Amino acid sequence: MTAPHAPLAERLRPKTLAEVIGQQHLLGEGMPLRIAFESGQPHSCILWGPPGTGKTTVARLMAEAFDAQFITISAVLGGVKDIREAVEQANIARAHGRRTIVFVDEVHRFNKSQQDAFLPHVESGLFTFIGATTENPSFEVNSALLSRAAVYVLQPLSETDLEQIVARAQAIDAVPPIEDKARDRLIAYADGDARRLLNTLETLAVAATKEKRPEVTDEWLLKILGERMRRYDKGGEQFYDTISALHKSVRGSDPDASLYWLVRMLDGGADPRYIARRMIRMAAEDIGLADPRALRMALDASEVYERLGSPEGELALAECILYLAVAPKSNAAYTAYNEARAFVRKDGTRPVPLHLRNAPTKLMKDLDYGRNYRYAHDEEGGFAAGENYLPDGMKPPGFYRPVERGLEIRIAQKLAELAERNANARRDKS
Repeated sequence: MTAPHAPLAERLRPKTLAEVIGQQHLLGEGMPLRIAFESGQPHSCILWGPPGTGKTTVARLMAEAFDAQFITISAVLGGVKDIREAVEQANIARAHGRRTIVFVDEVHRFNKSQQDAFLPHVESGLFTFIGATTENPSFEVNSALLSRAAVYVLQPLSETDLEQIVARAQAIDAVPPIEDKARDRLIAYADGDARRLLNTLETLAVAATKEKRPEVTDEWLLKILGERMRRYDKGGEQFYDTISALHKSVRGSDPDASLYWLVRMLDGGADPRYIARRMIRMAAEDIGLADPRALRMALDASEVYERLGSPEGELALAECILYLAVAPKSNAAYTAYNEARAFVRKDGTRPVPLHLRNAPTKLMKDLDYGRNYRYAHDEEGGFAAGENYLPDGMKPPGFYRPVERGLEIRIAQKLAELAERNANARRDKS
């Protein structure tokens, strides 16, 4: 029986699988975790998902389903000593014929040696290991441990799921009636996080009792919540997923999506300077010479933000992101640079042809440095037709291939014209 003074999250914690809200892609009939529960045989697993999606609840229910001893270790506060104590407790439980589940919260916070400490005990079957993480386990969990555990991905709770949680809190009189508009704002504020929702409900309940308010109105809710920001993990995977979405929206020439992801990042507390740096990269990588003005605009937007700061400077970032989105796209310069780097890395060190070498001394001139060099400005059209600027014996690699978009259409035409003049000049020479 849960004590009436326990936190709301604990009072509403599901006691059975049927009470779990959300995660039906894992816990519904015939779904992977439901099958695991019904199998009668626990197995090690990693529960990967954002905060407040039920990772701890699922682990606890698994322990109850298998009548197993449940040991919790926090990777934030714990260490090898806690692992050693868990092993001792598991040995005692096994001596009495009982299983043990060791639940490690924030498992990605453990270093390699701490994660490795679980391996022999997982392999021997001393205990079942369940790790919870908000980070991609592919990057944060040792491959040896990961290979011995199934990975289950938990999803943020939907608005319907969060509405059910509000209804359950009201059913036990934990919170006063809530105006529809206030409830909608509260659910949007929770942003898929049940724990955040429950903690906020508890805060509202205390404040409402203190002020003797019979109902949570939208106006009062805004007063209580103030200017709190949405949850935004500035250093974790959500951050990189969002910047990836912004970059791909620009590359895909969708101004609305680009603006949406930009505002999402700003609203979530991302450093506008970081976003500005990323926009400079977008201009160079995805627009390039199709519109050289894009790079200048990105640099200008960055400078404007430095001068004005927030919030005024953010308008310059918004203006720039829209320009980048609608600008013609070309990755020809980016591709050419990478191909040239790869070529130089594997190729030998070819000598610079004599006619291209500088000759600042008499000795160098006597050695034919710079001899027969043709000064392009003195040639017809400022172009030395038929001249070779690559190392001797090196075939034209064709790194740069303009696309048929924006300014690169004209660049391609110019290169074709110069190529034809080169070919004619070499034909005449032969």
